[in-house]
Amino acid sequence: MFFISVVLLSADKLNIHMKKFDVAVIGSGPGGYVAAIRCAQLGMRTALIEKESTLGGTCLNVGCIPSKSLLDSSHHYEDALKHFETHGIKIKGEVELDFPQMINRKQQVVDQTTKGIEFLMDKNKIEVIRGLGRFKTASTLEIVQGDEVVEEVEAAKYIIATGSKPGNLPFITLDHERIITSTEALSLSEIPKKLVVIGGGVIGLELGQVYKRLGSEVEVIEYADRIISGMDAALSKELMKSLKKQKIKFHLSHQVKEVKRVGDKVLVSADDKKGVTHEFESDYTLVSVGRVANTEGLQLENAGLSTDERGRILVNDYLQTEQAHIYAIGDVIKGAMLAHKAEEEGVFVAEVMAGQKPHINYNLIPSVVYTWPEVASVGLTEEQLKLQERDYKSGQFPMRALGRARASMDIDGFVKILADTKTDEVLGVHMIGARCADLIAEGVTAMEFRASAEDIARMSHAHPTYAEAVKEAALAASENRALHM
Repeated sequence: MFFISVVLLSADKLNIHMKKFDVAVIGSGPGGYVAAIRCAQLGMRTALIEKESTLGGTCLNVGCIPSKSLLDSSHHYEDALKHFETHGIKIKGEVELDFPQMINRKQQVVDQTTKGIEFLMDKNKIEVIRGLGRFKTASTLEIVQGDEVVEEVEAAKYIIATGSKPGNLPFITLDHERIITSTEALSLSEIPKKLVVIGGGVIGLELGQVYKRLGSEVEVIEYADRIISGMDAALSKELMKSLKKQKIKFHLSHQVKEVKRVGDKVLVSADDKKGVTHEFESDYTLVSVGRVANTEGLQLENAGLSTDERGRILVNDYLQTEQAHIYAIGDVIKGAMLAHKAEEEGVFVAEVMAGQKPHINYNLIPSVVYTWPEVASVGLTEEQLKLQERDYKSGQFPMRALGRARASMDIDGFVKILADTKTDEVLGVHMIGARCADLIAEGVTAMEFRASAEDIARMSHAHPTYAEAVKEAALAASENRALHM
């Protein structure tokens, strides 16, 4: 039976009310709000608890949405400066950058999106409870505003979806003014003259490209021997080649040893692989060394919940914690820290609660880097296939061979398809180029239905499109007979 009730507690808690639900979701990011919607669709009386003033979590407020807004705006600015004339577009006078307006537009996009989440909560009759939700017991939450407990929530089931926060190195003191995280980088009041980015992962490269387009000198310091090290090595190599053409400087295999602020300057010391120390000076340094699970303030111990060595909540295959009625999803558990992964898990948990039999194939969760060219990947990399000693074949096709790419002047990149040598089943799709963030969906679809490279090769792809590169790469993988190279 589904229910909601409000009761007045005993005299020692005279002003604290207890609200009862079927499901209470803690955190309103993509995982949390989607889980709440699916629970409501399945007939459960649902509460969504959020400590911040707006819904949407990191992704909508200080992550995916604002960063893509700045990437898009800066791309338009760069095109106006460098490419319009080639297209026959002349601008009288100088192109001027209105950086405050760019930041303002970014915020407008964020505001519109978060208001959309509010609408969805109302539409689905989900009660939004403002405040920090923390476990009083395994069955009860306290809702805290400021330092005061304002009400309590009791639910038959809970979903923890509190996401992640920017990581840091133990010896770096973030002042959030000159030594910053991605959160501050999205709302700077000025364009850095020089920006040093510590970390060559997705977030650092995206924001580094934004400020390079706007006129900053950008240098990236990366501990590994390549950027985006979790993706196929060929993508790493191609992306760095493209970003170098855009005058971003890279220092790979460098271990940062010290970061300190001196006035309005930030000094970074890093050792290269030979042990030689190099000094870097900038007016802003972006620390982008990954993200960590955000469980601060949840009082997990009161619910009898444990975390692993990285602070992530332990769950089983059904995403249940040690308490069977408490589930956890998204960045707060193991796996890729991706908004769409959290969404899938939110739907999964809701359907498990309802007695359905959902599934998630984690191998088919795509990864995307929203630089330009965009980078996208799904399935196994060549490095993983070699480690598994799988027999595979590879087909690759360059974007520059496409008429559509030449027409748009977006000729960097390629599509690579990896397939099983014997069965021809597609094992991985890796691409870099224009609109690859959207193109990767074709790879996900094909692999979800266990398509062969020949299946993709025999599908008609509209001409002229970027998607033709997928067909050509499949032809190269299946029979080594790409038509246009």
